Amino acid sequence: MFTAAILAFGGAGVVASAQEATSKQSPGEKLVRTNDCTSCHAVARKVVGPAYRDVAKKYRGQPNAVQKLSQKIKQGGSGVWGPIPMTPHPALTTAQLKQMVEWVLSLGAQPAKQPAASAATPSEPEAAAKQYSYTLADGTTVKLDFPLFVEGMEKDQKVTKDIFHGYEIYNSYCYRCHGQDATGSEIAPDLRHSLTAGMTGQRFLSTAMAGRQEKGMPSWAGFLSEDEVKNIYGYVKGRSLDLVPVGRPPSEMD
Repeated sequence: MFTAAILAFGGAGVVASAQEATSKQSPGEKLVRTNDCTSCHAVARKVVGPAYRDVAKKYRGQPNAVQKLSQKIKQGGSGVWGPIPMTPHPALTTAQLKQMVEWVLSLGAQPAKQPAASAATPSEPEAAAKQYSYTLADGTTVKLDFPLFVEGMEKDQKVTKDIFHGYEIYNSYCYRCHGQDATGSEIAPDLRHSLTAGMTGQRFLSTAMAGRQEKGMPSWAGFLSEDEVKNIYGYVKGRSLDLVPVGRPPSEMD
């Protein structure tokens, strides 16, 4: 009973903290976070579209910024930040658009968070991202910036949770057009070939989130998160290298 009381108290604390954090959000921020905006944008870094801070800096001081950005959100389009189109949001009202844009523009007045100080001096380069090496069937070695297999279990080919999650999502949705287990189909491109031809993870993410309307591919923004699309990319990358087998791959959850 004592343990249950502690757990109940702890759970209540977590809920209270979440509610408090939500209550501190402005109406505009709440709208941004409850729509599909966070699938393609983040506050301080580019995802598919620009960082909110960069948008705020670009339109700072412009008298028609709210109207211009509201129209862009409602109608969608491309060209200002690159060729990847932004999906339209016709259901949002004028008042909602105004609140969202005002929140985004307010970020330009907030100082960016500085990373925690480290022992490295400013002149020292940042540590390179960890690389994972894998040997292909022809004896060549490839290096990836994410792990396919659980470290220490490469011989068993037990994929990581992220890769397995990518397999599950792919074979729940993507297979309908791109083929079961990323084996290709007559409806849409074989994604293994796309990656072999040089499609990067960023391009994969951008295409998935924006869709390709002219090809009949829907936008997955708002349905799949950035991390989920990255998981799919990791799975397809493993398939394109013939490192991840057809069918349900053994994983660290087995």
